[in-house]
Amino acid sequence: MHAFRSHTCAELNKSNVGDTVRLSGWVHRIRDHGGILFIDLRDHYGITQVLCDPDSPVFTEVEKLRAEWCIRIDGTVKARDADLVNDKIPTGEIEVFVRDLEVLGASDELPLMVFGDQEYPEETRLKYRFLDLRREVMQNNMTLRADVVASMRKRMWEQGFREYQTPIITASSPEGARDFLVPSRLHPGKFYALPQAPQQFKQLMMVAGFDKYFQIAPCFRDEDPRADRSPTDFYQLDMEMSFVTQQDVFDTIQPVLRGVFEEFSGGRRVDQNWPQISYKDAALWYGTDKPDLRNPIKMQIVSDHFRGSGFAIFASLLEQDGTEIRAIPAPTGGSRKFCDRMNKFAQQEGLPGMGYIFWREKTADSVAQELGIKVKEAQAKLKSGEVEGGMEAAGPLAKNIGPERTEAIRQQLGLGIGDAAFFLGGKPKAFEAVAGRARTVIGDELGLTDKDRFAFAWIVDFPIFQMDDETGKLDFDHNPFSMPQGGMAALEGDPLDVKGFQYDLACNGYELVSGAIRNHKPEIMFKAFELAGYGEDEVRKRFGGMVNAFQYGAPPHGGCAAGVDRIVMLLADEDNIREVMMFPMNQRAEDLMMNAPSEPQNEQLRELHLRVIPQE
Repeated sequence: MHAFRSHTCAELNKSNVGDTVRLSGWVHRIRDHGGILFIDLRDHYGITQVLCDPDSPVFTEVEKLRAEWCIRIDGTVKARDADLVNDKIPTGEIEVFVRDLEVLGASDELPLMVFGDQEYPEETRLKYRFLDLRREVMQNNMTLRADVVASMRKRMWEQGFREYQTPIITASSPEGARDFLVPSRLHPGKFYALPQAPQQFKQLMMVAGFDKYFQIAPCFRDEDPRADRSPTDFYQLDMEMSFVTQQDVFDTIQPVLRGVFEEFSGGRRVDQNWPQISYKDAALWYGTDKPDLRNPIKMQIVSDHFRGSGFAIFASLLEQDGTEIRAIPAPTGGSRKFCDRMNKFAQQEGLPGMGYIFWREKTADSVAQELGIKVKEAQAKLKSGEVEGGMEAAGPLAKNIGPERTEAIRQQLGLGIGDAAFFLGGKPKAFEAVAGRARTVIGDELGLTDKDRFAFAWIVDFPIFQMDDETGKLDFDHNPFSMPQGGMAALEGDPLDVKGFQYDLACNGYELVSGAIRNHKPEIMFKAFELAGYGEDEVRKRFGGMVNAFQYGAPPHGGCAAGVDRIVMLLADEDNIREVMMFPMNQRAEDLMMNAPSEPQNEQLRELHLRVIPQE
């Protein structure tokens, strides 16, 4: 028999009854039923119930076992009584009577329990990650991650791609985040950098004629942490293709990702139609460039209904250049209680409040006020039909702008009795993000968002340039290496009108993919950087390898990168990316388990010609 096991803890079933077997694993749980000890023995694959009574030659040793001891047992497989069968696990029809025991690794007192659903502080979980990872949910998450990566690889090979590896130690290259720098021992005073992405290398591969590249690539960025972003490193499905248009990239990566989501969705629906939405429309309709299309709410511009109206705040606001009023429709949100709740939300977001209108059945109170009669008279008139019932608009805004404007807003938004609308105004950049968050809260609270679904959208037509409102300086708004739509001719006009062949893929409110058709022509690249205030010499200095390569017959090319960690986070139905990473850092970019970052030894610093200056 094998030194440690004849079977895993998920393999045994009724056909093994009477067999002598050997199992190894961890003591998951111990139960004492009147002198008979029942142990749930766990390994990576599952759980087998083993039991021991005083007739066993190792009963005394079994009594000493504690949770999370690593053990080997030999025993005989027995069938469970019919009323004791556990249908929830594959081994639920059998149990193993222990005849021999070896403790492979005893455990100290546990800082966190593996069995059960107890909640522990994240700091504890990360410091003892090796224990945290033993828990069933974490085992499932890491298995899912491995399976997703394997599926991605298989699907990319089926699309005719080959996987190539790019360097981990390279030159510093500004790509929107801080580099992790690595000092050079052989070249004192100089530094390598860990790559923020394989961006330049994959483009150089296209110049080298490799046509279709992909890689499950590690990327390193010194970023502030968020729930959906690691502060140090992450993995992406990176790909690049030659002689392709933007649509070719979509048609290539879309079936790969759709297939992965369908394979691991756990029964949740995966949208087949992935619309293409312009960056401008996404900002208008959803308040974000990574919209959650499970929420059906679309915001609209309603400025004309407030121009010159009795609502002075919006009317005067609209006299300023670049301002507008947007409405967030809220189907079924037509109650004062809900409107007050959303008003409070706006105040928590730092706004004075959020205007609203809601529509309801006409009340006797409002009729009495309108006609200057008593409520009882109004009730009688409504009942007799002398006064027509129907719908009325309520809320401070409705009173200020009057019934005609209110009705025009209702018709534009397609709302009716029991619905509401919320309003924000000003320069769009100042309130768009809050409007987007309000849309999310409204969709969630009113039950409009379909949680049992993965909804995708390509966001396209990103602007290449932006103007700083305070300095008036032009700079890149997004990826500076994207090909401008219209090429060189587009750069001769107003830079703020120039769109790039750049695109993101959003899913359920997260950005999953970012990519572009690359600017492979040096003269167009120099012109784009010139508009943003960077001379040719500086471009050559920063991106010399790529600029040099593009002078030797560079093909048109493009690609994208999909965030592996974020995809697995969505599939695992987790809210925090650290739940799907094997050994993540904490919120302060610290590895509590390995004690990183740590202070270097003086000898190491001398070798690298470095000196650490103590902080004040």
